[in-house]
Amino acid sequence: MEQGQAPNGLSSCYRHPGVETGVRCTRCERPICPDCMVGASVGFQCPECVRNGSGTGHGPDAARPRNIAGGAIAGGDRQLVTKVLIGINLLVFLGGLFFSGLVDELVLIGLAFDPELFRVVGVADGEWYRLLTAVFLHQEVWHVGFNMIGLWVLGGPLEAALGRVRYLALYLLSGLAGSALTYAIVAPNQPSLGASGAVFGLMGATFVLFRRLRYDLRPVLGLIVLNVLITVVFREVIAWEAHLGGLVAGAVIAYGMVSGPRGKRPLLQWGACALVLAATVVMVVMRTTALV
Repeated sequence: MEQGQAPNGLSSCYRHPGVETGVRCTRCERPICPDCMVGASVGFQCPECVRNGSGTGHGPDAARPRNIAGGAIAGGDRQLVTKVLIGINLLVFLGGLFFSGLVDELVLIGLAFDPELFRVVGVADGEWYRLLTAVFLHQEVWHVGFNMIGLWVLGGPLEAALGRVRYLALYLLSGLAGSALTYAIVAPNQPSLGASGAVFGLMGATFVLFRRLRYDLRPVLGLIVLNVLITVVFREVIAWEAHLGGLVAGAVIAYGMVSGPRGKRPLLQWGACALVLAATVVMVVMRTTALV
C-alpha cells in the first residue's frame, strides 16, 4: 500500500490528507481531490503543475508543459493531425469519385488479375503500399462519413493526450495492423478498404487511456461493444479482421505510451510501436509466401 493510501484502495489528496480520491495529476501523477483539480485538454492537473509548467524535474525543460505520454505539448491547434487525416481521407474519397481506376490502384487486395487494369495486382505481387493506401480509401458516403465521425470524436482527445508524433504513429500502425490481419485471413482476391482499422485502434487506445486516468470506463466500453455488434451483424460486408487488428494494435501501442515510469517511458513507447510493426511485417511476409 502506497503512502497516503486508504484501506479501500483510494489515495488521499496530497494537499488535503484524509480526502480520498481516485484521480491523479496527468503530469506528476500525485492524487488530487476535486478542490485541487485543474481541467486540462485531457484529464486534470494539480495546482503546482499548472503553475510551474511540468511540475517535475529541473533545468530548461522543467517549465515545458508535458502531456501524459511525456512529450512536450505543442503550441497551436491541438487537433491539427486529426484534421489533416480527415482532409486526406476526404480528398482520396473525392478522387475516387472523379478519377476512374484510382480505387483499383489503391485498394487492399492479396493477389488477383484486374480486368480493368489488364494485369495481376496485389500485395503478394509486390504492391505493399496497398496495405497503407487502403486505410485512406472509401467508396460509399456512409462509410467515409461514419469513419470520419469516429476519427473526429476519438482522435482529437488522443492527439492532445499523446502529442502529434505519437498520435500519428498510433493511427498509422493501427491501420497497418488491421490491413495485415485482413490480408493474412481473407481470400487473396477479396478487396478491402477503409479507415475502420485505424479508428478501432483509436478506440483501443481510448480504453487504455481512460483506464490509466481512472475515468469511468463504461462509455468507451459501450462504444466498443456497439461497434463489435455492428461488425458481427454486418460481417458479410465489413472487414472484421481490420477492426480486430486495429483494436488490438491500438491498445498495445497506447499501453506502451502511457504506462511505466517516466524515465523508461520512451523505451516502452517505441518498443510497443516496434512490436506492432514487427507483427505486421511477419503476417504480411507469411501470407505472401503462402500465395506465391
